Amino acid sequence: MTAFKPIQSSRRELLVLLGASAAAIGMPALAQAGSDADRQLRALLDRSDAADALLDPISETRKDKGARGPVFVDPLGDAYAAALRANKTAEWKQLQAIDRAGLSAIDKIAYDVFAYRLRQTLELFETGLFEVQRKAPFNPSFGLQVEFPDFVSGGPAPFATLEDYERGLARLDGFAGYLANAVAQARRGLAEGYRQPRILIENLLKQVDAMLATPIEKSPFWSAIDRMPASFAAADRQRLTAAYRKAIGDKVYPGYRLWQTFLRDDYLPVATVEPGRWAMKDGDALYAWELARHTTTRRTPDEIHTLGLSEVARIRKEMEEVRVRVGFQGDLRAFFEYVRTDPKFYYKTPDELLGRFKAIEAKIWLRIPELFHDRPKAPFMVAPLPALGDQRGTGYYRPGPPDGKTPGVLFFNMSMLNTRPIPTLETLTLHEGIPGHHFQITLARENEALPPLLRYGSATAFSEGWGLYAESLGPELGMFGDPMQLFGHLDMEMLRAVRLVVDTGIHAKRWDRQKAIDYMLDNTSMAPRDVAVEIDRYIAYPGQACAYKIGELKFRELRNRGKAKLGTRFDVRDYHHQILDTGCLPMDVLEAKIDGWIAAGGGMPKA
Repeated sequence: MTAFKPIQSSRRELLVLLGASAAAIGMPALAQAGSDADRQLRALLDRSDAADALLDPISETRKDKGARGPVFVDPLGDAYAAALRANKTAEWKQLQAIDRAGLSAIDKIAYDVFAYRLRQTLELFETGLFEVQRKAPFNPSFGLQVEFPDFVSGGPAPFATLEDYERGLARLDGFAGYLANAVAQARRGLAEGYRQPRILIENLLKQVDAMLATPIEKSPFWSAIDRMPASFAAADRQRLTAAYRKAIGDKVYPGYRLWQTFLRDDYLPVATVEPGRWAMKDGDALYAWELARHTTTRRTPDEIHTLGLSEVARIRKEMEEVRVRVGFQGDLRAFFEYVRTDPKFYYKTPDELLGRFKAIEAKIWLRIPELFHDRPKAPFMVAPLPALGDQRGTGYYRPGPPDGKTPGVLFFNMSMLNTRPIPTLETLTLHEGIPGHHFQITLARENEALPPLLRYGSATAFSEGWGLYAESLGPELGMFGDPMQLFGHLDMEMLRAVRLVVDTGIHAKRWDRQKAIDYMLDNTSMAPRDVAVEIDRYIAYPGQACAYKIGELKFRELRNRGKAKLGTRFDVRDYHHQILDTGCLPMDVLEAKIDGWIAAGGGMPKA
């Protein structure tokens, strides 16, 4: 294999590389690649993007590129593993042959992002952690057993043409194969001593049981039939209806039944009582990689834990000030219980909740021009979470295609409305919608000057850090005038600070699940049921929850740095443009870009 340096040994080299070109990175992003090096890099990125699309199990981007390949690729399969390693090894070698010094400003950023991500992926293979992940395949929060139903029922899976419906059948067949292979990989893991936590397996069983209790014609997989175009001929409608019923009944549901039997009879009896990565074979090494992946830093669990404790103490002080301001006589824990239980803090119907979201959105838009030069062309909307709401968290944002018309959607969990507090709704809209994920994701996707790596790429610390930073813009956008909305904002910020403590507590400091739940209940007003869901998410998806605060603090640090160094030349709209105009970046790459912008005197790029 081509010589490869893991992130640990190359981070200093990357920082030197970025620092040496900081001024250049801060220059305007050119609309087109011009030099030979630019063209070579763009061609490599295009090849990489097309190859990645072919390996994405729930992506339709390959159709846009005219790519041909299986409609569904099993991410736990041997073919996937071999293709991914071969692709990334070849791409690393090709990247080294490109003269970085000859690249335009925007392509230097793309080069560095691409190099960073290649190192992350190749490190998985070089350390053997890719195989560890395959042997511990279950994730009740973000596994395909829940993401695939969303994709085909309310997500981007297209169902407009006969070809779409034929592809949908092939996709169901592939998904059934994935369900079977997940059991095979987990059996391999058990045989080699890899065991995931008992609570995780119990939560998976609840999801599987709920799916199998749903009649086929009420399942998310049947939604394609419910929305079949009226223009289809009667014979095609009849044929497709029968084919989907057979695929769901004979392939997909048996796959879920296989999980049900295996999880209940074989896995649950030997699953670990301890919830943390530390308790799993090779878990410490895997957790270190997961933290680095999500935070795009090399902060240790101890460093992150200490940072979290500091942030929790700061936010508690501000919460106490709000409690006194509203005249509540009890202590902070009693105030949390007051917010959790008083009916006035909860809507009774989804329509009431959706109406409040619309009112908040309209208020935010009025002040957006004060903080941003740009806004997405695509609208934003809120819609109910499509599937298994009683088994899942608050919700998530999903962008539309980059057509400037299809809305980005916050899929909000409308089940159990008595656990969705009104005081958090302004902050939630800022984070998931405007100017949070909807701005950050959609502005990049609508920028056709960017290579796909930057238009569609992701980095948890950047995207979730931006969402949390967007929450902090509330006072500048006219939000939080009501002290209870301010409390809701602090409550949600506290959640992200608590995450630093409990994620590292669970996975590195040997906390049990109840200790993590108690810590979150002591420091937030979240309902006990939602706290349990949150903690179980951290158990299932280690490290991801730490990225929010790590990213947000970096955005605030860079803003303060720009303001201090630029003085009267600092315009927050220019700063936000610099942050968002090149998509998701690792924190090191972002910092170098902003330092370059500051060194160049700030301002907006010149045409």
